[in-house]
Amino acid sequence: MSRLVKKTPSLCTDLPLDNSDICNKLHLLRQLLRSCFGPTARLKQVHNNIGGHVVTTSTSSVLLPAISSSQPFINLIKTSILNHVSRFSDCGLFAAILCLSLIEQAKQSGLRGNVAIGMNKHLLGLCTNYLQREDCGCKVKLDFCSSQNLITLARSVISSKPACVLTEPEALHISKLAVQAFLLTVPCNSQGIVSLGKIVTVSVEGHAVLNSAVFPGLLVDMHDVFCLNKVDHLHSSPLLSMVLFSVSLAGDLSELGDGVIEVHPGVDIDSQILDQLLELGKQVVRDEVKLFVCQQVIHPVLQQYLRSHGIIVIERLGITLMEPLTQLTGAQPVATMHTTIPAKAYGKVRDLSIRQFGSKTMLHLHPPVESAICSMILCHRNETMLSELKVVCQKTEHVLRLTLREPSALLGGGCSEAHLAAYVRHKSMNEITEAVPALGCSQTEYLLGVEGFCRSLESVAAALEHDGGNALMDLTHAHYWTHRPDVMTENMEESLGFCGCGLVESSPNQKWTYLNTKYPEFSPAALSRDVAVQPHVLDSFTAKLNALQVAVETANLALEVRYLIQDLN
Repeated sequence: MSRLVKKTPSLCTDLPLDNSDICNKLHLLRQLLRSCFGPTARLKQVHNNIGGHVVTTSTSSVLLPAISSSQPFINLIKTSILNHVSRFSDCGLFAAILCLSLIEQAKQSGLRGNVAIGMNKHLLGLCTNYLQREDCGCKVKLDFCSSQNLITLARSVISSKPACVLTEPEALHISKLAVQAFLLTVPCNSQGIVSLGKIVTVSVEGHAVLNSAVFPGLLVDMHDVFCLNKVDHLHSSPLLSMVLFSVSLAGDLSELGDGVIEVHPGVDIDSQILDQLLELGKQVVRDEVKLFVCQQVIHPVLQQYLRSHGIIVIERLGITLMEPLTQLTGAQPVATMHTTIPAKAYGKVRDLSIRQFGSKTMLHLHPPVESAICSMILCHRNETMLSELKVVCQKTEHVLRLTLREPSALLGGGCSEAHLAAYVRHKSMNEITEAVPALGCSQTEYLLGVEGFCRSLESVAAALEHDGGNALMDLTHAHYWTHRPDVMTENMEESLGFCGCGLVESSPNQKWTYLNTKYPEFSPAALSRDVAVQPHVLDSFTAKLNALQVAVETANLALEVRYLIQDLN
């Protein structure tokens, strides 16, 4: 009988934000995430202290799951941010940094919890209403007649992940490929409900990034190099028939299903199953199938029989390629080997060709008609960079898809955050007499709440600077600027150049203020919409708008937590 141990009482923490240990951990997390923000961010290597894989990244979707914490308060914030990232793929670090800044500013201001929460909700409403207006000064309409803004949006996502280790030409090349692949997944002539296609990514390690490419159709690994010479003889047919099996054709008894199997004495089970497989092969030959694909394993004898009749055989396709293959060819996966294959189960391909990428030999399946399936070959110099690049390209695809729902983008490079902060300050001052009674706070508390919210927005923009430079905002358009710490103030105009998004150029009569400092409130002036001048950095409108809401709501939730109860058993 095992020894009984008395149960340990649960640990209860009252007012967790008054706990110095929790506050120190929140501050440390904020500093860590700030250092990962933007194209010049510092990479993080995360390693479990009991061993395992070393993660090198600055991407929130990779970094946050790799950081483990025993503190429920930290995990609450992590879970909220990761939920946003899982739905929108972008702006995870923006949401996390803003959320932690709002919590820190609320504590430093000394505001009552309910006042801070009410102020955050009120100011969030000002932001969302402004961002959804047609005349919003930091929003750009996307024109799908030109791919320029789409490439800029893709490039902004890709270049903000320094763990990909891309040069400028490489980042531009991958951005163009991402947009090309995205456009290939949008059907042109679909009637009724439009269903987007799929991008299948193939990773090739050890090759130059500029060797990456996109192909319409599907690329499938060829394990059998001996039948490649047969591919060249199949171009004469207008359409090639193919069949797809989702069940294993290895001939194992375990593949026959659940239940009891009765076997008569003297019956050779292996021979019976093999005969059934060969009958399947004979039907395929009679039906003039040219491509035989199986999700799992095919018996060697059946493979040999099929190849002897000029059929190309692909086994171990894997579950991830099943859906795109059925969409591409129109085939219906066959889930049994104990019945004849119905005619409607066969699919078609227009053409087959061989493509070589490093050590990978791929069979290129061309669709019989226009298809929204394409394949992206991603090359990079080593495994770590390639892994990060693959994640980033998947995020970029999702961000581009979000533009179909809302064809807009926000100015990037910190300009949207600085512009929003200036707008909120100006709008709040104009509404102070009406807002103070409605929020049930004093005018002093109202001003403290506005200041904390705006400083939090500005701190996100300032987090883009990692080399000791100064973060500034112009007092005309409220865009974000940086200048090196070694530049004298009198030479500031010459050193600033363009703002973070690239739309505004510095001028001698321009005035600036350092971020997170006091400055007179002003209404940000609208930019002249010169089509010749295009932004160099864009952020996803849908992702950033949701990230703003998630950041404020998570911060409010954290400010509202009264007790933490941990079961230590």
